[in-house]
Order: sequence, then C-alpha cells, then structure tokens
Amino acid sequence: MRFLSSLCALSLVTASVALPKSDHVLHEKRSSASTLWEKTTRVNSTETVIVRIGLTQSNLDRGYEYLMDVSDSVSPNYGKFWTAEKVAETFAPSNASVEAVRNWLIGAGVDQSRLGQTKNKAWIVFNATTEEAEALLHTQYYYYRNKATGSTTIATDQYRLPQVVQPHVDYIKPGVLLPLTSRKRQAGRKPLRYQPAKKTTPSPLSLATCDQAITPACIAALYKIPASSKNVSPNNSLGIFEEGDYYSQEDLNLFFQKFTRWIPQGTHPKPAFIDGAEAPVPVDEAGTESDLDFQLAYPIVYPQEITLFQTDDSNYASQQVYTSGFLNTFLDALDGVSSYCTYCADGECGDAPGLDPVYPDTYQGGYTGQLMCGTYKPTNVISISYGSQEEDLPDYYQKRQCNEFLKLGLQGTSILIASGDDGVAGPPGDDSNDGCLGNGTVFSPAFPNSCPWITNVGATKLYPGHTVADGESAAYDPPGSPYRVAYASGGGFSNIYPIPDYQSKAVAEYLKKHNPPYPYYKGGANLGKNGGVYNRLGRGYPDVAANGDNIAMFNGAKYILEGGTSASTPIFASVINRIIEKRIAAGKGPVGFLNPVLYRNAEALNDITNGTNPGCGTDGFSTAPGWDPVTGLGTPNFPKLLDVFLNLP
Repeated sequence: MRFLSSLCALSLVTASVALPKSDHVLHEKRSSASTLWEKTTRVNSTETVIVRIGLTQSNLDRGYEYLMDVSDSVSPNYGKFWTAEKVAETFAPSNASVEAVRNWLIGAGVDQSRLGQTKNKAWIVFNATTEEAEALLHTQYYYYRNKATGSTTIATDQYRLPQVVQPHVDYIKPGVLLPLTSRKRQAGRKPLRYQPAKKTTPSPLSLATCDQAITPACIAALYKIPASSKNVSPNNSLGIFEEGDYYSQEDLNLFFQKFTRWIPQGTHPKPAFIDGAEAPVPVDEAGTESDLDFQLAYPIVYPQEITLFQTDDSNYASQQVYTSGFLNTFLDALDGVSSYCTYCADGECGDAPGLDPVYPDTYQGGYTGQLMCGTYKPTNVISISYGSQEEDLPDYYQKRQCNEFLKLGLQGTSILIASGDDGVAGPPGDDSNDGCLGNGTVFSPAFPNSCPWITNVGATKLYPGHTVADGESAAYDPPGSPYRVAYASGGGFSNIYPIPDYQSKAVAEYLKKHNPPYPYYKGGANLGKNGGVYNRLGRGYPDVAANGDNIAMFNGAKYILEGGTSASTPIFASVINRIIEKRIAAGKGPVGFLNPVLYRNAEALNDITNGTNPGCGTDGFSTAPGWDPVTGLGTPNFPKLLDVFLNLP
C-alpha cells in the first residue's frame, strides 16, 4: 500500500541552555534543512514537556545470527524456535543501559520518583520544564511551523549526551526529527480484475483451458499438489492479512459451488479482527483482494482453517482518516510480550502518530477501544498481498518493522509478501509519472518486500497456447491487454538492505552470468550516481514465485479473471501451510523463516527462465537459470519441497 511519509516529533521546550561540557558528545544532528518546516521562536522555558528516552536494544546486531541458527538447515538448532518470552528478554535493553540512564538523570537533579519506564524497558519517561530538558541535553528547542498547513511542532537542530551515557541511548523525543513531507496515499497490490470476453466459467476439472483461466485444478496440476487429508491439525490455521478490503460470503459460496464442491457452502475464515475491523460485507461491497485470497487458499488447504487478520477500523482502512503507515497496528496485535507497540529500534519507538492509526479513534464511528497489543497469537504461516515502495516511508520506520519480522521468524512464523505488479517500477504516478525514482529512470524497490527476513513472492503465468506441461513464464501484460495498466512481476534490489548471506551466492551468480544491461550504483546512499538505475549491492527480490494471471474467481457475484502478485502469495503460502501439516503429522513442527532452506534447495522449485519485468522505460530484469529478480528461485514443486522439509528436524 502507498502511505504518507511523515513522522511526528513530540513536544519539548527551552529557555537558557548550559554550554556543552567536555563530557558531553553530539548524539543527533539534523542532516539537512527542511523545505517544509521553518524555525520560528524559542519555546518558553517554563513550559512542561514529556521527555522520552529510547534505550538501545540488546543484541540487535546478533539478530541475523540468531535467526539463521533456527532457520538454516545445516544448523544443529534448526526448528528449535524461541518462545515470545525469550525473544523479549534477548532484545530488551540491558540492565546496564537502564541504570546508566537513570543514574545520569538522578545525578543531574531529576528526582527518581519522576522517572517511569515502559513494561518492556524500551523507554524511560519523565516530565520536565523546557529549561531543565535543555540543560540535560545541552540544546535549544524551537517551534517549527509547517509552511503548507500552518501546524507547529517542537524540535532541536542537535543535542548532546554524556559520553558514558551515549552508547545506551537510541534516540530522544523530542529531538531532531520533524514530520516529513506528506505524500498521497495510494492503494498497492490491488488485483487487476477484468471481465473475460467469454463469460462462461471453465470446466472445474479440465486442464485444457489453463492458459485462459487458472482454476484450482490448474494450480494443483502446475505444482503437483495432492488432495488434502481429512484429518488436520487444529493448530495450523493459515493466516491471511487484509486491510481496507473485505470478502463476501456470497462470492465464496459461488466459487465453492462452481470449482470446489468438496468445500461446504458457508465455509469462512476465523475472525481475528484488529482495532475495530469487521468482515464480511454484502456482495455489492466485496473487495477483489479478499475474495481472491480466500478463493485461492481454500482449495489448497481445506479442511485446514484460515485465520483472517482484518486490520483497522473503517475510518483508517477506508482512508477517511489520513494516515500513511502500514502494518504497524497488525504487528502490534501479534506481539504482546516483546511489546512492538512501544519497542524501539533504528530511531523509532512505538507507532508513529501521523503515520499510523491512533486508537481510541475519536472520529465518528471509530473504534473506541485501546490499541490492541499482543491480542492474537501468530499463525505458522501468514500471507500478505499488500505493499508499497521503499521510497514511501522513512528508513527507520521500515527497519523497525523488518526487525519484527525477524522476531516472528525466531518464533517459527513464515511470512510471505507479494512483490508488486509494476516490474522494476512503483505504481504509475507514485514518485513520478512512471513510478520510478530520480529523474524517472531509476528503479523503485518495494516495501516491505526488500526486508531480508520475509519470503517475497513474484508472479508467473501460462502464455496463450501453452499447457500445464509446457511450464510457466514471468507474468507480463502490456497496458490494455487485458488490464487497463501494464502488469509485470515486481522485482529488483533494495536501496536499504544489503545482500544477505543466504542469497549472496545466488545473486552473485546472476550478476556474473546474466549481467543486466544497465548502469548501476553501489549502495542506496548513491542512488542514481553515474546514471545508475539499480543498487548492485542491495538485497535481491523476489525469492520465489507462483501463478498470478488469469485467475478464475467470483467477485460482486460475477465471474471475473484476476491478475497480480496478490494471487501468487496466497498460493505459495498455502503450499507451505500444507507442508507444515505433513510435518505436524510426522511429529515435527512449523518451518519459520523459509529463505535459508529454499536457497539451499533451489532444485525443489520449478525454475522459470522465460520473461522479463519491464518498467522505467526498460525491459527490466530478465529471468535466467537459477535465481533472478523477476521470479526468484521459481515456483513450488510440492513433492520436492515436501521431501526437503520432511527430511529436516
């Protein structure tokens, strides 16, 4: 999804300021002047403000090591996933950090009775006058005015900390951060529906027309998925995320009646409603995304259950209230022990007012309860068919979320996310007319797809005249044929994250043997340098792929065809869910973060070697033998993947 890129700073105020002492060092300084905000007057010295000190988390630098220890098949600890309590304990600020900051504050005259701390130890909080806060931080606070809206906030250009305290502090609010320029919120990963010229539905069991309409029978044949067992585990429900899009039971029933008569009428997902969300809706209000997700997943996993993580009340979900963040309220509801609601990392603590929904929602008809924190247990597999672009949100916002995906992986949850439908670009009109960066030629990586701790899913299709036996190609449809806009499997290289070790060999081989014919830059900080259009050193995506074009479904009580990586993701997620079902039957458990095993066992996927993902005035990247930034390692081969995972502890 597209959302605004803005971060609200909290109040803090000032008067006379002590000169920097020799034991104080610069902790944060604003790197550049804001074009949106102008500095006005000093803040009154007697004004009371809330000082929030985000403490440095422990062991974040070892997160990758910990994750690989339980996720890499060569590790003796493979599959020995952590409890939520162990995750919280491992990454919480150390007692040394807590004591160092408390001792500094008390020694500077802040009575210990004024000091509070959040339950996960992430924040030390206290009230202070501006004069007192300025003296503590050796700074000056000013009001800043938004030139466009006239709104005001409080911030500083820089602040200092005692040298012995600095290593224990992530950052302080209010600080140097100003709300960033608002950007138009656009929907992302929405399916690309069209009404087929031939409105008669295909035969539910025939494979003769799979190049025209992908049915459950076509998917089963493409990926050799056997019929499900009637005996399933009660603890392996497939999780599916939705926001601002809602399923209709009537559409599900029509689909079951036509294509999967073994699934009873009325079958529906288990509700896990977050912050006032509701579902289903009347058929004339049904969303294509939700209908598509369930109509693809149920034929693969049934009689296994599906859990619907429907997120946010109708005000925020329908954009009646303007926010730009994405996934934070969902992650809040899953992680209570580690308290993602207040957890600090990469310069950001808790949800960001102005970016994320705020609960209780004071707007008419809004959810009046408190923000849900740790309400639901994560399922073994979660499918997310929504997304945005890296350029849409601050790096620190994305990195904090990425850390949370790592923590979910440590607990045994597999996260799969759609790679996008615009090839190497973003949605048209996003950062430029063609959705590209820089001068409209630089490729635009997707978010949260480029996070190294999730499995990213690209799209394939059966070209006209091809059969299931012929194999698939990368999904690509030029504008108007059949969709209004061009469609290509999203893929490329991150501007935020470097290449992770688990895929370094695969990416190096692609760049060596199938070198893209474009200039490149090295590192996101050098975006566009020397005419480069992609980051040669970035994490590559997608990791895998599945069919995402000409999907037969019902929406609004009508038979339609759909396309998008929104389709690919629930297909691959359902395959993994079925594999976990087999592992549970064999006395084993979930598989957690998938990528280390997948990259070690690329032969267990169907390699896609035909097609490209155009965008930004180019043909994009090309598919190739092995991994490529169009379809990743390839599509699932159920028997081979099952064999790989059943042979692991």
